[in-house]
Amino acid sequence: MKAVICTKYGPPEVLQLREVAKPIPKNGQIVVRIIATAVNSGDVRVRSLDVKGFLKVIMRLVLGVSKPRKSILGTVFSGVVETVGDKVSKFKAGDKVFGMTGYNFGTYAEYIAINQNSNVIEMPNNATFEEAAAIIFGGHTAIYFLDKVKIAEKSNPRVMIIGATGSVGIAAIQIAKYYNADISAVCSSKGQKLVNELGVKNVILYDLEDFTKQTEKFDIIFDAVGKSSIRQCEKMLNRNGVYTNVNRFASETIQQLQLLKELFEKGDYKAVIDKTFPMGKIVEAHKYVDTGRKKGNVVLIIGQ
Repeated sequence: MKAVICTKYGPPEVLQLREVAKPIPKNGQIVVRIIATAVNSGDVRVRSLDVKGFLKVIMRLVLGVSKPRKSILGTVFSGVVETVGDKVSKFKAGDKVFGMTGYNFGTYAEYIAINQNSNVIEMPNNATFEEAAAIIFGGHTAIYFLDKVKIAEKSNPRVMIIGATGSVGIAAIQIAKYYNADISAVCSSKGQKLVNELGVKNVILYDLEDFTKQTEKFDIIFDAVGKSSIRQCEKMLNRNGVYTNVNRFASETIQQLQLLKELFEKGDYKAVIDKTFPMGKIVEAHKYVDTGRKKGNVVLIIGQ
């Protein structure tokens, strides 16, 4: 099968398309023929080892010293169950599924073998493979951090989302709307139209004003790109307000996938896809995400 191999840490050119062995399912495993995956900020951070200070040492210990131990990157997927191993009861060949693999990576490939009890479920029945792959990374990250600040326990909370047009920011807008939040979105002038289309009326354009000078007070401030600090934002918080950002690992759960599936099927969550690349254009896809200018998600088409 074809797979994208990360040969070492570095620029997008370290990614190479190669032939590798197709996986065979073990007991309890399914083999998924991957149709689509996504290139997100986490992928480019791993590829480039773009972390600072002592964290870089930790990342090398976790991921690999000179190159990733798991050389096939990618953490989200949508596709079709091709074969199942012994003792598999949850899926059958032909099922359309989507899921996430975390630090196991492996989704930049035509096939992947995963445990039936891992973070994989049937796709939303009204989603394309591209849409199913696009909603996962931002969706699970937004759900994780908004759960951490207990958004579900707040009545009509006032929420500021910083970096509202990235994959996490777009997801955070939609998850916050699900909890009946009054949302203020921080983005550039180029992203205003997209944020308005997601139903946000109060948009703060950081290229035209200092978003930290707002007089309104918020119950939650969520930095979806990780470029602000509590010190910059604390004056905008209510007495019991909470600040959080994405500069921590977001744990993955099957419940996150189930919520995304439910919201997508109800029409309460949409996939925002900026660009789509074929698998052979993986270097170009990473270069585009490296620019920091993507709006929403970049999808990589693996198969048909």
